[in-house]
Amino acid sequence: MVQRNKEQEKEVLEWIYAVLGEKAPAGNYEDILRDGIVLCKLANKLTPGSVKKIQERGTNFQLMENVQRFQAAIKKYGVPEEEIFQTADLFERRNIPQVTLCLYALGRITQKHPEFTGPALGPKMSDKNERTFTEAQLRAHEGELNLQMGYNKGASQAGHGGMGNTRHM
Repeated sequence: MVQRNKEQEKEVLEWIYAVLGEKAPAGNYEDILRDGIVLCKLANKLTPGSVKKIQERGTNFQLMENVQRFQAAIKKYGVPEEEIFQTADLFERRNIPQVTLCLYALGRITQKHPEFTGPALGPKMSDKNERTFTEAQLRAHEGELNLQMGYNKGASQAGHGGMGNTRHM
C-alpha cells in the first residue's frame, strides 16, 4: 500500500479551501473530506451547478452519494477515470493516498480550463509540443545501420558450449 504523504494532504486541503475562498478547518484530512460536502462545493466552484444536490447531513449512504456526485462531476470536468478514487477509498478510509492523487489530478486539470483563474495545485501541465519534419529530414537516416537489429561486428556465440555454461576466453 502507498504511504500517505502528510505534506501533499496539507497542500491539497489548502488548495481546496483557497479555491472555495474559505479558511481550512482543523482536523484530519480524511475526516474533513469524508462526507463529500467540501468536495461537492469544490466541484460547484470549478463548474457552477455541476453538483445539483449536496446532502449536508444524513445517513452514511446519503453522505456517500455526495462523494459519488463529486466523482461524476470531476469526470465530466476532465479528470481521467483511472485517477478517480473509489467511494470506499475515502468513506471507509481504505486508500487515502488515492484520494490525494485524484485531487492532484483535478488540480492539474483546472489548468486546462481557461475560465478557472484560481490557485494552481501541483506542477504546471505541459502544452502541446508539435514538431514538423521535412521529407528530406525523415529520409536522412534510411541508409544508416540500426545497431539494434542484430549487427554485432562479427561477434558470435561460437565456443559458448550451450545453455548455462560460461564463455571461456
